[in-house]
Amino acid sequence: MIVVTGATGRLGRLIVERLITRVPVERVAVSVRDPGKAQELAARGLRVRQGDFAQPASLVHAFEGATQVLLVSSNARAHGGDTLAQHRSAIDAARAAGVKRIVYTSHMAASPSSAFPPMHDHAATEQLLKDSGLQWTALRNGFYAASAVMLLMRSVETGVFEAPEDGQVSWTTHEDLAEAAAVVLANEGRYEGPTPPLTATRALDFESLCAIASEVLGRPVRRGTVSEDAMQARLEAAGMPSHVVAISLGLYRASRHGEFAAVDPTLSELLGRAPMNMRDVVAKALG
Repeated sequence: MIVVTGATGRLGRLIVERLITRVPVERVAVSVRDPGKAQELAARGLRVRQGDFAQPASLVHAFEGATQVLLVSSNARAHGGDTLAQHRSAIDAARAAGVKRIVYTSHMAASPSSAFPPMHDHAATEQLLKDSGLQWTALRNGFYAASAVMLLMRSVETGVFEAPEDGQVSWTTHEDLAEAAAVVLANEGRYEGPTPPLTATRALDFESLCAIASEVLGRPVRRGTVSEDAMQARLEAAGMPSHVVAISLGLYRASRHGEFAAVDPTLSELLGRAPMNMRDVVAKALG
């Protein structure tokens, strides 16, 4: 049995949808904080159990009978929580439940020295997996294209996208990454340890994204540059917590360092097609 955590979230739900097209539905189960939000999945024949990273005993029950667990990374750090503690609980619960392999949604830039704070937790989680005694696979996902769209959407009305200087990023969609995860789960052992970067075929900076938005909208969206200090002051004045400010600024700093610029054919090979490109993603978002 394959258990997917976070199955009511955006990525987890997409992984489940792709996975049940590849393996019998009775081989797929989900672990969710609120089973009431997963009733549609239960109606389709999936086993639904309550599992909360903050309640390790619930995870042992949710993982019962699993050979593989898909561990969707926690975003607790962005809300003042402890992402690594949650991941440690999930790994310990998987071991206690007799799980053979954990497949973890990591990131292409996972590193303890990254300028983008979330990468520290990804790197530390991969070390926890390495030390766990379990078989494991880390999906080194490209940076979510949805993040670029979210940032761009704020500039659609003003016609100016203002942010610190950035670098190229291989923006990759949730949909493509979910399908790749389903392929890896359905073919257990295809990768041991970290995968190559799972990315789209092209890396783009925000100046290029603004040019795409301008073309799609038929009116200019200009890329403006502000200093990190000015951006920090602006975000703090808007009431953004300091740890979230660090994440926001870290995106631009890390991209300038080239942390997200790699492109790799592995995702295309897993999908059997080219990943979605950012022009189509932006065009769909802007209607």
